[in-house]
Amino acid sequence: MKNNLFKCAILCIAILGMASCKQAKKTEEAPKPVIIAYVGGYNGLVDVNKISPDKITHINYAFVDVKDGKAFLTNEATDTTNFRKLNELKQKNPDLKILISIGGWTWSRNFSDAVLTSEGQKAFAKSAVEIMKNNNLDGVDIDWEYPAIPGDKGNVYRPEDKQNYTLMFEAIRAELDVLGNETGKKYLLTTAVGGFQKFIDNTEMAKAQQYLDYVNIMTYDYHPEKQAVHHTNLYASGKYELKQSADIAVKAYIAAGVPAEKLVMGIAFYGRAYTLKKSSSKGIGDPVVEQIRGAGYTYIKDSLVNKNENYRYWDETARAPYLFNFYKGLFLTYDDEESVKEKCQYVLENKMAGVMFWEYSSDPKEYLLNEINKNLK
Repeated sequence: MKNNLFKCAILCIAILGMASCKQAKKTEEAPKPVIIAYVGGYNGLVDVNKISPDKITHINYAFVDVKDGKAFLTNEATDTTNFRKLNELKQKNPDLKILISIGGWTWSRNFSDAVLTSEGQKAFAKSAVEIMKNNNLDGVDIDWEYPAIPGDKGNVYRPEDKQNYTLMFEAIRAELDVLGNETGKKYLLTTAVGGFQKFIDNTEMAKAQQYLDYVNIMTYDYHPEKQAVHHTNLYASGKYELKQSADIAVKAYIAAGVPAEKLVMGIAFYGRAYTLKKSSSKGIGDPVVEQIRGAGYTYIKDSLVNKNENYRYWDETARAPYLFNFYKGLFLTYDDEESVKEKCQYVLENKMAGVMFWEYSSDPKEYLLNEINKNLK
């Protein structure tokens, strides 16, 4: 009897041990997906009352300029006020991280010159971390569009950018680590990258990723000038020949040596619109006359979808919506709740870090942010 009781006790301990191991393992599993919001400070003062800190994990403040080889606040009074107000959001979400995002489409002109030498790389790194430190922020995001290839008109680029891109991150990481040793805090270093192969070919992503916490893939703005296509599709469409998509980009970055758990998928909170040639009958894949002003998703959903002959269509292969007005020859490509759900599921299935979106104010009613939270939280 005693022997049986002893065996029973041992069995119970073993079962409890296994349960506790399983619980520990569950706790150690991949962290919750990140939800990174780009917030446009270039528009002036940010209305933080229109930001829901409980629905996001990070804010990337766009943008900080590059001038005379250093990170530079173009409107210091406005920017520092925005930093202070954004930091107040931590009262509602203490885990919220706020980063400065340097560059962007317009302000990438001087990256190449700034980080051309090792001295330049160190000076640039110090200036970026100084802005972050002085405003009590949590990290630095680099949005260089683009290393070694043309971006906006007038941008400086050179072949050496390929290696200097990596060395820039090494220098910033070193500065962040020095500060971290002083404060006992872990600071983040992230980057926004082009969602196309040419960006990968002109960088050393396998090396660069060693210094990075997240690699935010801009899986949007896929649009040739002369054809109406999806600008932010999850998969390649079968309705036209151009093969660009989020899936292709993610697989390319993994193949280039970036771990899936560092990759962040981009979601567009805005649409791109075009007028098409009069002979257009399908919308998708038809020839373009010109690109016209697009719109943010709140406006698209409330004022355009299935209204005034702007009919919504769904591309089953691409897992992406589009609007086509046959009578006016108008075409609009965008993300909606259905495509966002598909992207979130893809992120989870492929064990990616999470999602990011451009840009918060484009969807003030938070239709898409609510869908992200529904699927990722």
